[in-house]
Amino acid sequence: MSAQPELDPVAVADEQFTVDELASITGMTVRTTRYYAGLGLLPPPIRRGRMAYYSAQHRARLELIRALQDHGFTLAAIEKYLARIPADASVEDLAVQRAMLTSWKSGGHERVTRRQLETRIGRKLDDEMIQRLVATMSILDEEDGKYEILPAFDVGLKSLDLDIPLDSLVAAGEAINRYMDALADELTAILKDRVLAPYLEGPKSEADKAHFEQTMARLRQLTLEAVVSGFQRAANQVITRSLSR
Repeated sequence: MSAQPELDPVAVADEQFTVDELASITGMTVRTTRYYAGLGLLPPPIRRGRMAYYSAQHRARLELIRALQDHGFTLAAIEKYLARIPADASVEDLAVQRAMLTSWKSGGHERVTRRQLETRIGRKLDDEMIQRLVATMSILDEEDGKYEILPAFDVGLKSLDLDIPLDSLVAAGEAINRYMDALADELTAILKDRVLAPYLEGPKSEADKAHFEQTMARLRQLTLEAVVSGFQRAANQVITRSLSR
Protein backbone atom coordinates (compact mmCIF):
# COMPACT_ATOMS: atom_id res chain seq x y z
CA MET A 1 0.00 0.00 0.00
CA SER A 2 1.26 3.46 -0.81
CA ALA A 3 2.03 5.70 2.16
CA GLN A 4 -0.14 8.74 2.78
CA PRO A 5 1.57 12.19 2.59
CA GLU A 6 2.66 13.97 5.76
CA LEU A 7 0.05 16.19 7.39
CA ASP A 8 0.69 19.83 8.09
CA PRO A 9 1.22 20.19 11.89
CA VAL A 10 -0.29 23.68 11.86
CA ALA A 11 -3.48 22.42 10.24
CA VAL A 12 -4.03 19.74 12.87
CA ALA A 13 -2.86 21.55 15.98
CA ASP A 14 -6.35 21.79 17.45
CA GLU A 15 -6.63 18.12 18.38
CA GLN A 16 -3.75 15.72 18.88
CA PHE A 17 -3.52 12.28 20.47
CA THR A 18 -0.90 9.72 21.36
CA VAL A 19 -1.43 6.30 19.81
CA ASP A 20 -2.87 5.07 23.12
CA GLU A 21 -5.36 7.96 23.23
CA LEU A 22 -6.32 7.49 19.58
CA ALA A 23 -6.93 3.77 20.08
CA SER A 24 -9.00 4.39 23.21
CA ILE A 25 -11.17 7.07 21.56
CA THR A 26 -11.91 4.97 18.47
CA GLY A 27 -12.42 1.72 20.38
CA MET A 28 -9.49 -0.07 18.78
CA THR A 29 -6.39 -1.63 20.25
CA VAL A 30 -3.01 0.07 19.98
CA ARG A 31 -1.74 -2.92 18.03
CA THR A 32 -4.53 -2.66 15.46
CA THR A 33 -4.09 1.09 15.14
CA ARG A 34 -0.36 0.69 14.45
CA TYR A 35 -1.08 -2.14 12.04
CA TYR A 36 -3.43 0.03 9.98
CA ALA A 37 -0.89 2.85 10.01
CA GLY A 38 1.77 0.40 8.82
CA LEU A 39 -0.47 -0.67 5.93
CA GLY A 40 -0.80 2.95 4.84
CA LEU A 41 -4.48 3.23 5.73
CA LEU A 42 -3.59 6.17 8.00
CA PRO A 43 -1.28 9.08 7.21
CA PRO A 44 2.05 9.19 9.10
CA PRO A 45 1.76 10.78 12.55
CA ILE A 46 3.21 14.14 13.52
CA ARG A 47 6.57 13.53 15.22
CA ARG A 48 8.03 15.64 17.97
CA GLY A 49 11.27 14.11 19.07
CA ARG A 50 10.57 10.51 20.03
CA MET A 51 6.83 11.10 20.42
CA ALA A 52 4.27 10.55 17.66
CA TYR A 53 0.98 12.45 17.68
CA TYR A 54 -2.20 11.78 15.74
CA SER A 55 -4.67 14.44 14.64
CA ALA A 56 -8.42 14.78 14.23
CA GLN A 57 -7.94 13.65 10.62
CA HIS A 58 -6.32 10.43 11.82
CA ARG A 59 -9.23 9.86 14.17
CA ALA A 60 -11.78 10.52 11.40
CA ARG A 61 -10.02 8.13 9.03
CA LEU A 62 -9.82 5.43 11.69
CA GLU A 63 -13.54 5.81 12.44
CA LEU A 64 -14.22 5.57 8.69
CA ILE A 65 -12.21 2.35 8.55
CA ARG A 66 -14.37 0.94 11.35
CA ALA A 67 -17.53 1.86 9.46
CA LEU A 68 -16.21 0.08 6.37
CA GLN A 69 -15.38 -2.98 8.46
CA ASP A 70 -18.93 -2.97 9.84
CA HIS A 71 -20.13 -3.26 6.24
CA GLY A 72 -17.95 -6.33 5.72
CA PHE A 73 -15.22 -4.65 3.65
CA THR A 74 -11.92 -6.53 3.49
CA LEU A 75 -8.66 -4.66 4.07
CA ALA A 76 -8.02 -4.70 0.32
CA ALA A 77 -11.46 -3.19 -0.35
CA ILE A 78 -10.91 -0.60 2.39
CA GLU A 79 -7.63 0.39 0.75
CA LYS A 80 -9.36 0.91 -2.61
CA TYR A 81 -12.14 2.93 -0.96
CA LEU A 82 -9.71 5.19 0.92
CA ALA A 83 -7.64 5.66 -2.24
CA ARG A 84 -10.58 7.51 -3.78
CA ILE A 85 -10.66 10.00 -0.89
CA PRO A 86 -8.22 12.95 -1.18
CA ALA A 87 -5.30 12.76 1.26
CA ASP A 88 -6.14 16.27 2.47
CA ALA A 89 -9.85 15.53 3.04
CA SER A 90 -11.17 17.49 6.01
CA VAL A 91 -12.56 15.98 9.17
CA GLU A 92 -16.01 17.10 8.01
CA ASP A 93 -15.61 15.35 4.64
CA LEU A 94 -14.55 12.15 6.36
CA ALA A 95 -17.47 12.48 8.79
CA VAL A 96 -19.87 12.63 5.85
CA GLN A 97 -18.33 9.49 4.39
CA ARG A 98 -18.66 7.66 7.71
CA ALA A 99 -22.19 8.87 8.40
CA MET A 100 -23.30 7.60 5.01
CA LEU A 101 -21.72 4.21 5.75
CA THR A 102 -23.19 3.67 9.20
CA SER A 103 -24.93 0.32 9.10
CA TRP A 104 -28.73 0.26 9.23
CA LYS A 105 -28.73 -3.03 11.07
CA SER A 106 -27.66 -3.79 14.60
CA GLY A 107 -24.84 -6.16 15.35
CA GLY A 108 -21.97 -7.25 13.19
CA HIS A 109 -21.78 -9.41 10.09
CA GLU A 110 -22.18 -13.06 11.05
CA ARG A 111 -20.72 -15.25 8.32
CA VAL A 112 -21.11 -19.03 8.45
CA THR A 113 -20.36 -22.05 6.32
CA ARG A 114 -23.14 -24.28 5.02
CA ARG A 115 -22.37 -26.85 7.69
CA GLN A 116 -22.51 -24.18 10.41
CA LEU A 117 -25.80 -22.97 8.95
CA GLU A 118 -27.24 -26.49 9.10
CA THR A 119 -26.03 -26.89 12.69
CA ARG A 120 -27.69 -23.64 13.64
CA ILE A 121 -30.98 -24.62 12.00
CA GLY A 122 -30.83 -28.22 13.15
CA ARG A 123 -31.55 -29.76 9.76
CA LYS A 124 -29.86 -30.63 6.48
CA LEU A 125 -30.32 -28.08 3.72
CA ASP A 126 -30.62 -28.97 0.06
CA ASP A 127 -29.96 -26.46 -2.73
CA GLU A 128 -33.62 -25.43 -3.00
CA MET A 129 -33.77 -24.66 0.71
CA ILE A 130 -30.70 -22.45 0.35
CA GLN A 131 -32.37 -20.68 -2.58
CA ARG A 132 -35.46 -20.10 -0.46
CA LEU A 133 -33.42 -18.54 2.31
CA VAL A 134 -31.68 -16.28 -0.20
CA ALA A 135 -34.96 -15.37 -1.91
CA THR A 136 -36.56 -14.38 1.40
CA MET A 137 -33.50 -12.26 2.22
CA SER A 138 -32.70 -14.44 5.22
CA ILE A 139 -29.12 -15.09 4.15
CA LEU A 140 -26.73 -13.58 1.64
CA ASP A 141 -24.79 -16.02 -0.51
CA GLU A 142 -21.29 -14.54 -0.63
CA GLU A 143 -20.11 -17.04 -3.26
CA ASP A 144 -17.05 -18.04 -1.25
CA GLY A 145 -18.63 -20.98 0.49
CA LYS A 146 -20.02 -18.80 3.26
CA TYR A 147 -23.32 -17.08 3.97
CA GLU A 148 -24.11 -13.90 5.86
CA ILE A 149 -26.99 -14.10 8.33
CA LEU A 150 -29.47 -11.30 7.65
CA PRO A 151 -32.04 -9.75 10.06
CA ALA A 152 -34.93 -11.67 8.43
CA PHE A 153 -33.30 -15.02 9.17
CA ASP A 154 -36.07 -16.28 11.47
CA VAL A 155 -38.70 -15.31 8.88
CA GLY A 156 -36.84 -17.25 6.21
CA LEU A 157 -36.73 -20.36 8.37
CA LYS A 158 -40.51 -20.34 8.60
CA SER A 159 -40.76 -20.12 4.81
CA LEU A 160 -38.93 -23.44 4.40
CA ASP A 161 -42.06 -25.33 5.41
CA LEU A 162 -44.50 -23.24 3.36
CA ASP A 163 -46.02 -24.95 0.32
CA ILE A 164 -45.15 -22.07 -2.00
CA PRO A 165 -43.29 -22.55 -5.33
CA LEU A 166 -39.68 -21.41 -5.23
CA ASP A 167 -40.03 -19.30 -8.37
CA SER A 168 -42.74 -17.21 -6.71
CA LEU A 169 -40.43 -16.48 -3.77
CA VAL A 170 -37.61 -15.58 -6.15
CA ALA A 171 -39.88 -13.24 -8.15
CA ALA A 172 -41.11 -11.56 -4.96
CA GLY A 173 -37.54 -11.15 -3.71
CA GLU A 174 -36.44 -9.60 -7.00
CA ALA A 175 -39.36 -7.14 -6.90
CA ILE A 176 -38.56 -6.13 -3.32
CA ASN A 177 -34.86 -5.68 -4.09
CA ARG A 178 -35.61 -3.64 -7.21
CA TYR A 179 -37.78 -1.11 -5.42
CA MET A 180 -35.76 -1.10 -2.19
CA ASP A 181 -32.60 -0.21 -4.13
CA ALA A 182 -34.34 2.77 -5.72
CA LEU A 183 -35.82 3.85 -2.39
CA ALA A 184 -32.46 3.54 -0.63
CA ASP A 185 -30.78 5.67 -3.32
CA GLU A 186 -33.36 8.43 -2.96
CA LEU A 187 -33.41 8.40 0.85
CA THR A 188 -29.61 8.44 0.95
CA ALA A 189 -29.51 11.51 -1.31
CA ILE A 190 -32.05 13.28 0.93
CA LEU A 191 -30.06 12.36 4.04
CA LYS A 192 -26.81 13.62 2.56
CA ASP A 193 -28.12 16.89 1.09
CA ARG A 194 -30.75 17.93 3.62
CA VAL A 195 -29.54 16.47 6.92
CA LEU A 196 -25.77 15.97 6.83
CA ALA A 197 -24.84 19.03 4.79
CA PRO A 198 -26.61 21.55 7.10
CA TYR A 199 -25.17 19.84 10.17
CA LEU A 200 -21.60 20.10 8.91
CA GLU A 201 -21.81 23.87 8.50
CA GLY A 202 -19.78 25.46 11.29
CA PRO A 203 -17.70 24.02 14.16
CA LYS A 204 -19.05 21.24 16.36
CA SER A 205 -18.22 20.25 19.92
CA GLU A 206 -17.88 16.63 21.08
CA ALA A 207 -21.31 16.97 22.71
CA ASP A 208 -22.77 18.15 19.38
CA LYS A 209 -21.22 15.17 17.60
CA ALA A 210 -22.52 12.69 20.17
CA HIS A 211 -26.02 14.20 19.96
CA PHE A 212 -25.96 14.01 16.17
CA GLU A 213 -24.91 10.35 16.28
CA GLN A 214 -27.88 9.60 18.54
CA THR A 215 -30.19 11.58 16.26
CA MET A 216 -28.97 9.68 13.20
CA ALA A 217 -29.45 6.32 14.91
CA ARG A 218 -33.02 7.25 15.84
CA LEU A 219 -33.67 8.60 12.33
CA ARG A 220 -32.57 5.29 10.80
CA GLN A 221 -34.93 3.38 13.10
CA LEU A 222 -37.85 5.70 12.33
CA THR A 223 -37.15 5.39 8.61
CA LEU A 224 -37.27 1.59 8.79
CA GLU A 225 -40.55 1.76 10.69
CA ALA A 226 -41.94 4.24 8.13
CA VAL A 227 -41.01 1.92 5.23
CA VAL A 228 -42.86 -1.01 6.85
CA SER A 229 -45.87 1.16 7.66
CA GLY A 230 -45.88 2.64 4.16
CA PHE A 231 -45.90 -0.78 2.55
CA GLN A 232 -48.77 -1.94 4.78
CA ARG A 233 -50.78 1.14 3.82
CA ALA A 234 -50.04 0.69 0.10
CA ALA A 235 -50.95 -3.03 0.22
CA ASN A 236 -54.28 -2.23 1.89
CA GLN A 237 -55.01 0.36 -0.79
CA VAL A 238 -54.33 -2.23 -3.50
CA ILE A 239 -56.77 -4.64 -1.82
CA THR A 240 -59.40 -1.92 -1.52
CA ARG A 241 -59.05 -0.95 -5.19
CA SER A 242 -59.30 -4.59 -6.33
CA LEU A 243 -62.47 -5.15 -4.30
CA SER A 244 -64.14 -2.04 -5.69
CA ARG A 245 -63.73 -3.07 -9.33
